[in-house]
Amino acid sequence: MGNGQMTQRREKIEAFVRHLVAEVEAAEAEGIVAPQAIADHFNGKRLTTRKGRGWTAATVAKFLSSPGVKRYRTGGIVGHGGDRAADRDTLPRVLDNGQLRRITETTIGHYDRAAEAYRLGTLNHDVSQNRAALLEAMQGKPPYSILDLGCGPGRDVLYFRSLGHEVVGLDGSAEFVAMTRRYTGCDVLHQDFLALNLPAARFDGVFANASLFHVPGQELPRVLRDIAAALKAGGVLFCSNPRGNNQEDWNGDRYGCFWDLATWRDCLTAAGFTEIRHYYRPSDRPRHQQPWLVTVWRKA
Repeated sequence: MGNGQMTQRREKIEAFVRHLVAEVEAAEAEGIVAPQAIADHFNGKRLTTRKGRGWTAATVAKFLSSPGVKRYRTGGIVGHGGDRAADRDTLPRVLDNGQLRRITETTIGHYDRAAEAYRLGTLNHDVSQNRAALLEAMQGKPPYSILDLGCGPGRDVLYFRSLGHEVVGLDGSAEFVAMTRRYTGCDVLHQDFLALNLPAARFDGVFANASLFHVPGQELPRVLRDIAAALKAGGVLFCSNPRGNNQEDWNGDRYGCFWDLATWRDCLTAAGFTEIRHYYRPSDRPRHQQPWLVTVWRKA
């Protein structure tokens, strides 16, 4: 095999791996994390292994543990030249403005690059329980004014609009903002969570589905106060986040915080919210297989 053919073959393999990694991360964003669940996700989308076979839990686990996949999930940051393992070892307790900017730019850059894969990977995910949790907590007569905070490709913006509500999307990814505008025809704000500029007392509800966990812990109180200020009196904040033991770190090119219920409650209560309810997802699994913590809050 000549050098040209070898290069072409390597590029083809790398493209295959990058595509599957994007699909895995899109699935993880919706709580599909177990190897068998990811295998079912791949098979449902008719994605095969490089040998053209269907996926099993074992082949998914082997794929995720391979050096090539680890490089794309935990390798250096494009445009920054960082080493992720070194970042973990040297991550300070207090992040300065430069480090916060790097977190924001790198995480948003990940979503910009994988925007289409996320759109396809999450389009048909069933989040009806979450949508209903927001709407059921609303007070007053609809239609409601809703902010989809971290709207992604616009799936939920379109749903709330289809019910007659006035919906505004918000996302830090320019690709997602453009997608949502095309897909829904709704107003979409291009803002990152660490630099929110929202109108005061504007919204009846804020839908933060799989988004606020990207906010570094030291910035969370300020961001929650910004959200509270944008809600009307008695307004509702819906949050769905991957739960954990109060750790924050990089996962590939995404920064994430994984709070337990007690810590999350403390943060929201300090920001002026009162808890309405909480539950874990997916609802049909035992607790250890429920990676998502959902909480619903009312502004005092």
